[in-house]
Amino acid sequence: MGFLFTTLIFIAVGVLASLLVRICCNKGPSANLFHLTLVITATVCCWMMWAIVYLAQMNPLIVPILSEE
Repeated sequence: MGFLFTTLIFIAVGVLASLLVRICCNKGPSANLFHLTLVITATVCCWMMWAIVYLAQMNPLIVPILSEE
């Protein structure tokens, strides 16, 4: 899976989770906004963690050195 495809998956999961929060959690406008903020923040943080790990593997800082033994 490429970077763009997985990013689109994260966007789809974030939109789906946001819609589910709007539908299922109906406890008032401030609670709905708080839950929506939590879902969006969690989705963005998970995507950023995945993206940093994915991109760090493309150009590693430490290059493995093979011994000739």
